[in-house]
Amino acid sequence: MGVNFVKEDDPHIIKVQKKSTTLERRAPLVATALSLVLAIIKLTFGIVSGSVALLASAVDSIMDMFVSVFNFLAIRLSDRSPDDKFPFGYGKVEALAAFFEGLVITLSGLYIIYEGVVKIIHNEAINRVGSSILVMIISIIIVAVLVSFLSYVHKKTGNMVIKADLLHYKTDLYSNSAVLVSLGIIYFTDWYFIDAVFGIAIGAYIVKEAYELIKEGAEVLLDISLPEEEVQKVKDIIESDSKIADFHFLKTRHAGKYKFLEVHIVFNPDISLLEAHRIADNLEEKIKKLDNSVMWHILIHMDPYDDSVMHDV
Repeated sequence: MGVNFVKEDDPHIIKVQKKSTTLERRAPLVATALSLVLAIIKLTFGIVSGSVALLASAVDSIMDMFVSVFNFLAIRLSDRSPDDKFPFGYGKVEALAAFFEGLVITLSGLYIIYEGVVKIIHNEAINRVGSSILVMIISIIIVAVLVSFLSYVHKKTGNMVIKADLLHYKTDLYSNSAVLVSLGIIYFTDWYFIDAVFGIAIGAYIVKEAYELIKEGAEVLLDISLPEEEVQKVKDIIESDSKIADFHFLKTRHAGKYKFLEVHIVFNPDISLLEAHRIADNLEEKIKKLDNSVMWHILIHMDPYDDSVMHDV
């Protein structure tokens, strides 16, 4: 049996970790700081203007701040090296965090829809629209900068927690923009129902996007396989070696910065153990080159015959 569990002091691994860890840990801290700034601004203007909408938005920013703190802690935990208790590492912490953040975002969207329906029923007015517009403009500028930064970090790292945070603040950006448009319409027309209509539309969009995040997190937690095109490349690598008679039981999954692969390869019974091991090592090196941005855990079982018919997978 050929087993290749990556070594944590491997130069390639160290390079990968240093390249992404700083960005990943910095992003939630930046998000937390900006959320705190937004919460203070909205809370101050909300109290001064007496706007319930601004006070509610301030509470939302405070919640954003706590979510970003949670994400920071999740990233720190997922970066921990495998140990005796968790020999496959802590990569699934990212998926777990994304899953729960998706649930939080869903609840936020449903609450916005509820508030929109209540406003339509009661035809509630908005006080001091001018002050509210000013605060929303400031909020949009700050959140736009944050979204741009998080988008950059996600492209560089592919971290699911950063993706969750990015989605969270994208929904804030869209909702703030929609609120600004609705406030503008109300400022000139006094059509207060517009605020509720925009709110319900934003809530529906938030729920839809959050569902995709929950789905992706759940798939990783349930060990979904690697993308079909990547699995096919693995198959092509195995089939390209003429000394491998066949293969079976190919399984793949991923979690955080780790990708896992198991496979049984069939050799001619007369092949030497040294030669079979050399071929297995060669396969491992080729597979790892499919994605140099992650760490691979590869398990290759070497068979002298096809034993797939003797097992119930």
